[in-house]
Amino acid sequence: MNSILRSIGYRLARYLSRPDEERAPVTTCSNEALKAALKPGDILLVEGNTRLSSAIKYITQSTWSHAALFVGELQSDSGVTDDMEKYQLIEADITEGVRTVSLKFYCDLHVRICRPVGLSSDEIEHIIGFMKERIGYQYDLKHIFDLARYLIQAPPVPQKHRRKLLALGSGDPTKAICSALLAEAFQSINYPILPYLEINEDSSEAKKQTQEEYLHIRHHSLFAPRDFDVSPYFQIIKPTLSEGFDYHKLNWSKD
Repeated sequence: MNSILRSIGYRLARYLSRPDEERAPVTTCSNEALKAALKPGDILLVEGNTRLSSAIKYITQSTWSHAALFVGELQSDSGVTDDMEKYQLIEADITEGVRTVSLKFYCDLHVRICRPVGLSSDEIEHIIGFMKERIGYQYDLKHIFDLARYLIQAPPVPQKHRRKLLALGSGDPTKAICSALLAEAFQSINYPILPYLEINEDSSEAKKQTQEEYLHIRHHSLFAPRDFDVSPYFQIIKPTLSEGFDYHKLNWSKD
Protein backbone atom coordinates (compact mmCIF):
# COMPACT_ATOMS: atom_id res chain seq x y z
CA MET A 1 0.00 0.00 0.00
CA ASN A 2 2.83 2.43 0.85
CA SER A 3 4.48 1.83 -2.52
CA ILE A 4 1.17 2.56 -4.27
CA LEU A 5 0.74 5.81 -2.35
CA ARG A 6 4.32 6.82 -3.14
CA SER A 7 3.73 6.13 -6.83
CA ILE A 8 0.55 8.21 -6.81
CA GLY A 9 2.32 10.94 -4.85
CA TYR A 10 5.19 11.20 -7.31
CA ARG A 11 2.81 11.33 -10.27
CA LEU A 12 0.83 14.02 -8.51
CA ALA A 13 4.05 15.91 -7.76
CA ARG A 14 5.00 15.89 -11.44
CA TYR A 15 1.55 17.18 -12.33
CA LEU A 16 1.70 19.97 -9.74
CA SER A 17 5.18 21.02 -10.83
CA ARG A 18 4.09 21.74 -14.40
CA PRO A 19 3.90 25.43 -15.36
CA ASP A 20 0.51 27.10 -15.31
CA GLU A 21 0.03 28.38 -18.86
CA GLU A 22 -2.23 31.18 -17.67
CA ARG A 23 0.32 32.55 -15.20
CA ALA A 24 3.85 33.66 -16.15
CA PRO A 25 5.60 35.95 -13.62
CA VAL A 26 8.42 37.97 -15.15
CA THR A 27 11.70 39.11 -13.67
CA THR A 28 12.12 42.72 -12.52
CA CYS A 29 15.93 42.88 -12.69
CA SER A 30 18.75 41.77 -14.97
CA ASN A 31 20.63 38.52 -14.47
CA GLU A 32 23.85 40.44 -13.88
CA ALA A 33 22.28 42.62 -11.19
CA LEU A 34 20.76 39.61 -9.43
CA LYS A 35 24.06 37.72 -9.49
CA ALA A 36 25.99 40.72 -8.16
CA ALA A 37 23.52 41.43 -5.35
CA LEU A 38 23.37 37.92 -3.83
CA LYS A 39 25.56 36.84 -0.91
CA PRO A 40 25.88 33.41 0.74
CA GLY A 41 23.17 32.99 3.38
CA ASP A 42 20.60 35.06 1.48
CA ILE A 43 17.07 33.73 1.03
CA LEU A 44 15.76 33.91 -2.53
CA LEU A 45 11.97 34.10 -2.67
CA VAL A 46 10.33 33.06 -5.94
CA GLU A 47 6.94 33.82 -7.43
CA GLY A 48 6.47 30.45 -9.08
CA ASN A 49 4.34 29.70 -12.12
CA THR A 50 3.36 26.10 -11.38
CA ARG A 51 0.07 24.58 -10.24
CA LEU A 52 1.61 23.99 -6.82
CA SER A 53 2.50 27.68 -6.59
CA SER A 54 -1.17 28.61 -6.96
CA ALA A 55 -2.13 26.47 -3.95
CA ILE A 56 0.64 27.94 -1.77
CA LYS A 57 -0.29 31.48 -2.76
CA TYR A 58 -3.90 30.80 -1.83
CA ILE A 59 -3.02 29.44 1.61
CA THR A 60 -0.47 32.13 2.47
CA GLN A 61 -2.17 35.04 0.68
CA SER A 62 1.20 36.04 -0.73
CA THR A 63 3.07 36.60 -3.98
CA TRP A 64 5.84 34.22 -2.93
CA SER A 65 5.39 30.48 -3.35
CA HIS A 66 8.94 29.17 -2.99
CA ALA A 67 12.14 29.88 -1.05
CA ALA A 68 15.75 28.75 -1.52
CA LEU A 69 19.09 29.42 0.20
CA PHE A 70 21.88 31.00 -1.82
CA VAL A 71 25.16 29.20 -1.05
CA GLY A 72 27.56 31.00 -3.38
CA GLU A 73 29.73 30.38 -6.42
CA LEU A 74 31.19 27.04 -7.45
CA GLN A 75 34.98 26.70 -7.51
CA SER A 76 36.65 27.62 -10.79
CA ASP A 77 37.72 24.00 -11.36
CA SER A 78 34.12 22.71 -11.28
CA GLY A 79 34.00 22.45 -15.07
CA VAL A 80 30.88 24.64 -15.37
CA THR A 81 31.31 27.15 -18.20
CA ASP A 82 27.97 29.02 -18.04
CA ASP A 83 28.50 31.99 -15.70
CA MET A 84 24.99 31.83 -14.19
CA GLU A 85 25.31 28.06 -13.65
CA LYS A 86 28.20 28.68 -11.26
CA TYR A 87 25.92 30.33 -8.68
CA GLN A 88 24.12 27.75 -6.57
CA LEU A 89 21.05 27.51 -4.34
CA ILE A 90 19.78 24.76 -2.04
CA GLU A 91 16.05 24.13 -2.08
CA ALA A 92 13.38 21.52 -1.44
CA ASP A 93 11.86 20.59 -4.79
CA ILE A 94 8.49 18.84 -4.97
CA THR A 95 9.74 16.09 -7.30
CA GLU A 96 13.48 15.81 -6.58
CA GLY A 97 13.55 16.62 -2.87
CA VAL A 98 16.31 18.71 -1.26
CA ARG A 99 18.83 19.52 -3.97
CA THR A 100 21.25 22.09 -5.32
CA VAL A 101 20.10 24.13 -8.30
CA SER A 102 21.76 26.89 -10.30
CA LEU A 103 20.66 30.50 -10.07
CA LYS A 104 19.96 30.33 -13.80
CA PHE A 105 16.91 28.19 -13.00
CA TYR A 106 15.08 31.23 -11.55
CA CYS A 107 16.49 34.07 -13.63
CA ASP A 108 13.32 34.47 -15.70
CA LEU A 109 10.96 34.61 -12.71
CA HIS A 110 10.00 37.32 -10.25
CA VAL A 111 12.28 36.97 -7.22
CA ARG A 112 13.17 38.80 -4.00
CA ILE A 113 16.34 38.69 -1.92
CA CYS A 114 15.95 38.54 1.87
CA ARG A 115 19.22 38.93 3.81
CA PRO A 116 19.69 38.03 7.50
CA VAL A 117 21.48 40.79 9.40
CA GLY A 118 24.41 40.49 11.79
CA LEU A 119 25.47 36.91 11.07
CA SER A 120 29.14 36.00 11.34
CA SER A 121 30.85 34.00 8.60
CA ASP A 122 30.83 30.95 10.90
CA GLU A 123 27.07 31.27 11.45
CA ILE A 124 26.45 31.56 7.70
CA GLU A 125 28.59 28.46 7.13
CA HIS A 126 26.60 26.64 9.82
CA ILE A 127 23.31 27.40 8.06
CA ILE A 128 24.72 26.38 4.68
CA GLY A 129 26.14 23.21 6.24
CA PHE A 130 22.75 22.44 7.82
CA MET A 131 21.14 22.59 4.38
CA LYS A 132 23.90 20.59 2.66
CA GLU A 133 23.52 17.78 5.20
CA ARG A 134 19.89 17.41 4.12
CA ILE A 135 20.49 17.18 0.38
CA GLY A 136 18.68 14.06 -0.78
CA TYR A 137 15.78 14.36 1.67
CA GLN A 138 12.44 13.93 -0.06
CA TYR A 139 9.52 16.36 -0.21
CA ASP A 140 6.70 15.51 2.19
CA LEU A 141 4.27 13.49 0.05
CA LYS A 142 1.44 13.97 2.54
CA HIS A 143 1.89 17.71 2.08
CA ILE A 144 1.54 17.18 -1.68
CA PHE A 145 -1.82 15.41 -1.24
CA ASP A 146 -3.00 18.20 1.08
CA LEU A 147 -2.01 20.97 -1.33
CA ALA A 148 -3.60 19.18 -4.28
CA ARG A 149 -7.00 19.36 -2.57
CA TYR A 150 -6.92 23.16 -2.70
CA LEU A 151 -6.50 23.07 -6.48
CA ILE A 152 -9.53 20.82 -6.93
CA GLN A 153 -11.72 23.02 -4.76
CA ALA A 154 -10.54 25.88 -2.60
CA PRO A 155 -11.99 25.26 0.88
CA PRO A 156 -13.97 28.11 2.47
CA VAL A 157 -11.39 28.56 5.23
CA PRO A 158 -11.25 31.99 6.92
CA GLN A 159 -7.98 33.79 6.25
CA LYS A 160 -6.95 33.74 9.92
CA HIS A 161 -7.03 29.92 9.90
CA ARG A 162 -5.33 29.25 6.55
CA ARG A 163 -1.85 29.30 8.05
CA LYS A 164 -2.72 26.20 10.06
CA LEU A 165 -3.25 24.32 6.79
CA LEU A 166 0.55 24.32 6.37
CA ALA A 167 0.92 22.01 9.38
CA LEU A 168 -0.65 19.04 7.61
CA GLY A 169 2.56 17.23 6.68
CA SER A 170 3.68 13.84 7.91
CA GLY A 171 6.00 15.19 10.58
CA ASP A 172 8.83 12.99 9.29
CA PRO A 173 12.05 15.07 9.66
CA THR A 174 13.51 13.48 6.51
CA LYS A 175 10.67 14.84 4.37
CA ALA A 176 11.30 18.51 3.73
CA ILE A 177 9.12 21.47 2.73
CA CYS A 178 11.01 24.46 1.30
CA SER A 179 10.25 27.25 3.78
CA ALA A 180 10.02 24.86 6.75
CA LEU A 181 13.53 23.54 6.09
CA LEU A 182 14.93 27.07 5.79
CA ALA A 183 13.21 28.14 9.00
CA GLU A 184 14.69 25.12 10.77
CA ALA A 185 18.16 26.04 9.48
CA PHE A 186 17.95 29.57 10.91
CA GLN A 187 16.39 28.34 14.15
CA SER A 188 19.42 26.05 14.56
CA ILE A 189 21.46 29.18 15.42
CA ASN A 190 18.52 30.86 17.21
CA TYR A 191 18.13 33.49 14.49
CA PRO A 192 14.60 34.97 14.64
CA ILE A 193 12.24 35.15 11.68
CA LEU A 194 9.06 36.69 13.06
CA PRO A 195 8.85 38.88 16.17
CA TYR A 196 7.22 37.85 19.42
CA LEU A 197 4.13 40.03 19.79
CA GLU A 198 2.01 40.32 22.91
CA ILE A 199 -1.71 40.51 22.27
CA ASN A 200 -3.00 43.97 23.08
CA GLU A 201 -6.64 43.77 24.09
CA ASP A 202 -7.12 47.40 23.03
CA SER A 203 -6.18 46.59 19.44
CA SER A 204 -8.66 46.15 16.62
CA GLU A 205 -9.88 42.66 15.78
CA ALA A 206 -7.78 42.62 12.59
CA LYS A 207 -4.60 43.51 14.51
CA LYS A 208 -5.39 40.92 17.19
CA GLN A 209 -5.66 38.24 14.51
CA THR A 210 -2.21 39.17 13.17
CA GLN A 211 -0.75 39.12 16.68
CA GLU A 212 -2.29 35.71 17.36
CA GLU A 213 -0.95 34.39 14.04
CA TYR A 214 2.60 35.49 14.86
CA LEU A 215 2.34 33.89 18.30
CA HIS A 216 1.15 30.67 16.70
CA ILE A 217 4.02 30.47 14.17
CA ARG A 218 6.86 29.12 16.26
CA HIS A 219 7.42 25.59 14.99
CA HIS A 220 9.43 25.56 11.75
CA SER A 221 6.71 23.57 9.95
CA LEU A 222 4.37 26.58 10.06
CA PHE A 223 6.64 29.04 8.27
CA ALA A 224 5.81 30.15 4.73
CA PRO A 225 7.98 31.89 2.11
CA ARG A 226 6.24 35.23 2.82
CA ASP A 227 7.50 35.19 6.44
CA PHE A 228 11.05 35.94 5.28
CA ASP A 229 9.65 38.92 3.34
CA VAL A 230 7.67 40.42 6.24
CA SER A 231 10.31 39.58 8.85
CA PRO A 232 11.85 42.66 10.54
CA TYR A 233 15.12 40.71 10.82
CA PHE A 234 15.72 40.18 7.09
CA GLN A 235 16.81 43.04 4.87
CA ILE A 236 15.15 43.31 1.46
CA ILE A 237 17.80 43.69 -1.25
CA LYS A 238 16.74 45.10 -4.61
CA PRO A 239 19.40 44.27 -7.22
CA THR A 240 18.62 47.19 -9.55
CA LEU A 241 19.14 49.68 -6.73
CA SER A 242 22.20 47.87 -5.39
CA GLU A 243 24.10 48.30 -8.65
CA GLY A 244 23.55 52.09 -8.60
CA PHE A 245 20.24 53.06 -10.16
CA ASP A 246 19.99 56.51 -11.75
CA TYR A 247 16.61 57.32 -13.25
CA HIS A 248 18.18 60.15 -15.29
CA LYS A 249 19.76 57.47 -17.51
CA LEU A 250 16.44 55.91 -18.50
CA ASN A 251 15.54 56.16 -22.16
CA TRP A 252 11.81 56.90 -22.37
CA SER A 253 9.86 56.40 -25.56
CA LYS A 254 8.82 59.72 -27.07
CA ASP A 255 5.42 58.18 -27.85
